[in-house]
Amino acid sequence: MPLPVCFHCGEPLPAEPLHVRIDGVERAVCCNGCGAAANWIRDAGLADYYRLRDGAGARVDVLPGDYSAWDRADVQAGHASTTPTGRGITVVCEGMHCAACAWLIDHALRREPGVQDVGANAVTGRVHIEWDPARTPLSAVLARLAALGYKPHLAQGEDAERERRRERNRMIARLGVAALGATQAMMFAEALYLDTAREMAPATRDFFRWITFLVSTPVVFFSGWPFLAGMATELRHRRPGMDTLVATSVLLAYFASLVETLREGAHVWYDAAVMFVLFLLAARFLERMARRQASARLDTLARAQPALAWREADGGREQVPVAALAAGDVVQVAAGDTVPADGELLDAGAAVDESLLTGESTPVAKAAGDTLYAGSTCRESAARLRVLRTGAETRLSQLTRAVEKAQANRPRIAHFADTVAMRFVITLFLIAGVVFWAWWQVEPARAFEIALAVLVVSCPCALSLAVPAALATAHGALARMGVLALGADALESLARADTVVLDKTGTLTLGQPRLQRAEAIEGDIERWLAVAAALESNAGHPLALAFGDGRGASAAQVQASPGRGVSGFVDGVEYRLGQAAFAAGRDDDGALWLGDGSRALARFEVADPLRADAGAAVAALRGLGLRPVLLSGDGEATVRAVAGTLGIEDFAARQSPEGKLEAVHALQAAGHRVLAVGDGINDAPLLAGADVSAAMAAGAPLAQRSADLVLAGPRLMRLPESVALARRTRRIIRQNLGWALAYNVLALPFAALGWVTPGIAALGMAASSLVVTVNALRLGRTPLGEQ
Repeated sequence: MPLPVCFHCGEPLPAEPLHVRIDGVERAVCCNGCGAAANWIRDAGLADYYRLRDGAGARVDVLPGDYSAWDRADVQAGHASTTPTGRGITVVCEGMHCAACAWLIDHALRREPGVQDVGANAVTGRVHIEWDPARTPLSAVLARLAALGYKPHLAQGEDAERERRRERNRMIARLGVAALGATQAMMFAEALYLDTAREMAPATRDFFRWITFLVSTPVVFFSGWPFLAGMATELRHRRPGMDTLVATSVLLAYFASLVETLREGAHVWYDAAVMFVLFLLAARFLERMARRQASARLDTLARAQPALAWREADGGREQVPVAALAAGDVVQVAAGDTVPADGELLDAGAAVDESLLTGESTPVAKAAGDTLYAGSTCRESAARLRVLRTGAETRLSQLTRAVEKAQANRPRIAHFADTVAMRFVITLFLIAGVVFWAWWQVEPARAFEIALAVLVVSCPCALSLAVPAALATAHGALARMGVLALGADALESLARADTVVLDKTGTLTLGQPRLQRAEAIEGDIERWLAVAAALESNAGHPLALAFGDGRGASAAQVQASPGRGVSGFVDGVEYRLGQAAFAAGRDDDGALWLGDGSRALARFEVADPLRADAGAAVAALRGLGLRPVLLSGDGEATVRAVAGTLGIEDFAARQSPEGKLEAVHALQAAGHRVLAVGDGINDAPLLAGADVSAAMAAGAPLAQRSADLVLAGPRLMRLPESVALARRTRRIIRQNLGWALAYNVLALPFAALGWVTPGIAALGMAASSLVVTVNALRLGRTPLGEQ
């Protein structure tokens, strides 16, 4: 029996829940925050929200937060703009996930005094607010938004927001004009088509034609402008494609109809021109929505940040804009507030909610010295951190830019589809010319109409949309899972992988090793622990966590030998820490040794616990048909134990970076497609050499730069989920390409034989485009089991 949940937010109810009365029915809620939100929605007459929504709302904090800082001019600078009647700003909201949420926000904020306009978009999670500062402060409007459970964050600069809105409004306006004009043109065209007995008076016929010409003109030249501009670009680069064929067909139908109208000819084709524009715009609008959904998650991650930060100064603290922070500043983050920049946690530990970054709902425990990332939220207690990176230098911003760059690069399969479409367009023009000539010999009156139908019905619009629509939707699904695709061909390569090569430390394990046993071979063990801590403190390898923060000693000239260990000088003496052969000239035994290269000083046993879902992830990968292989630089005993626990039969220990790369090349030479997963600096060659690679977000930056995918959170199950999504994307793309090619090949003979009018051809072509777009949108819901 399912547990009772809160009527407003869907979270489990406490032992003694509160109750609110909605539509005459007592409803249980989990806390005062959700109760207050539900009561306000009811009293404002907006209870329809609960009937319209398709899921539970966000939990509402009892104290929504203080937004008075947003009223400051230095905060609004660069984000808010001046409107004819006040000010305007766009914010990114957490928790807005459906059209009902957008409806509630629109209606609720419009009830606030001084609010002039509100536009909420559930796809992008953005809300644009225009208000009169003389009547109400921005903070009051944002407090109402937060009181409903939608926590606001600053969006990107207002200039970029304004351009985004202009582009969206232009698309909607073009679609609206096309719909209105096409409806009218088709109505008048229908009257002309129904005059089969030629009984309509010439004056009436000409009147209908001229009216159709007037309503078609804005559709062709305003709504159809993207296709006309696209044709100009394609011809300028001598690469005719879909836009060239669309624009040519539309202009031919339009101007041929105008000529026929002027000379009182037998036929006009205004309806074909406007239908072509309308249906293609609709398909392109859906494809654009898929792209916006793909970028919405990344955009929210990159832009969600606090307006101000509390910076320590002169024994006190001051509130400054986040943009004023610099590396080295010490900032204070209150419980419930968002971390403004990447920084090192000082003093006490903290519980941090990284759900906005990684999708993980459980707060992550952080100890002093750990890194906190911009966009995460402090829970339960306040925190102090020393700023390491700000703004565009934060890890999140760097990953986001890498993803945006990857999405801007066209993958191989998209280039293939474009090449096929270009050649198809050139061939189609030749076929239309031949069809026109053939019909001119037989029935000249129908030659132009049939050639036009050939051009329209076989336009490769569906072929051109088949790949980008699927890839855009898949990238959006990946982002929601907490996986960032950095390589243009990442999904295609991931779908083809049949072998997965796994690193151990930091990948299958937590990368948080714990010192189990320390033994001094000679001298004082405390001294050797201090030396080991000093050497590891700058090494950037997960093993550094086992020795703490340096224990008062410091190391100089530290050098890492990937796969072997680290070396450096402590108090003027050179030491080595790592494998027994590297550090002490002994046979390797799986332990960590400290020495000078030939003499052993201490021996350390370090254990690194497995990730909680490592076993399930390996089993899921095996269930997807991938053979797991474990390659690790650790000792034989440790690697064998981990492999045995996870059921991995193929494993190798004491692998150097070069050895891992050679193993991958051997697998590739045997015909395997290799997926490599790692996190450390020593994994960079492995990741770069594999057919496709994934890096853990907590790993070394060099490893991330070498990877095609980055798993943004600690959950390893994201890996098999990504493989399943990639394979489903490949299947959808194949379906789309197969459908598009089959439709074009089958429709062409019907049009060439004169059995399809240009208007019906436009309808069929647009239906084909909509089929591939809607099919691609199915990728937004991807269960793991589907392949």
